[in-house]
Amino acid sequence: MTDPFTSILFDLDGTIVDSAPGITKTLAWTFAEMGRPIPSNEELRAWVGPPILDSFRDRAGMSLGEAAAALAIYRPRYLEFGALDSSVFAGVADVLHAIHDAGIPLSLATSKPETPATFMLSHFGLLDCFDIITGASDDEVRSAKADVVAEALVRLAAFGADLTRPVLVGDREHDVEGAAANDVPTIFVGWGYGSESERVGSIAVAETPADLLPLLLG
Repeated sequence: MTDPFTSILFDLDGTIVDSAPGITKTLAWTFAEMGRPIPSNEELRAWVGPPILDSFRDRAGMSLGEAAAALAIYRPRYLEFGALDSSVFAGVADVLHAIHDAGIPLSLATSKPETPATFMLSHFGLLDCFDIITGASDDEVRSAKADVVAEALVRLAAFGADLTRPVLVGDREHDVEGAAANDVPTIFVGWGYGSESERVGSIAVAETPADLLPLLLG
């Protein structure tokens, strides 16, 4: 029998919430404000999850200065209109409450800055499920998933969590890779934004939230 997980880290976008509508609409608005062609909605959906500064640079070909300017346009608009243009995936709230009730330390681990992430979890009544909220720093200096996971582990340790067998739950390849950089395995969720190929390297795949609980709690 496999030993139970002692701490759990959860991604946000694509794992807990379907945040694509608010993100893609805000991105489209940002491109329009900058006088740039607006990418297709399919392309913009690929931006959901990874650090947004990286996507401005790598997907839109912006310089560091242009990416910073784009972020300055995007961020207040997203906080005002986009953050709550989202919904919790059906069944995920039950999973989070079950983890909390089981007494297993739970940390958010998202590349979204902590301010909007906290705002969203509070709005959806899920904030109290988490012992630790870890995300990108509001200045985006910490946004790479490996750095977010590392910070989550530091905060969990300070909380007194047992880190002998942690696990991350996520939906994109950067979740898998960022967790692996910290020797943390990933359970991949099938309801998010990741493709089949992005599952490579995960230790298990949960196609539905109902599949997730046995994997996490046994």
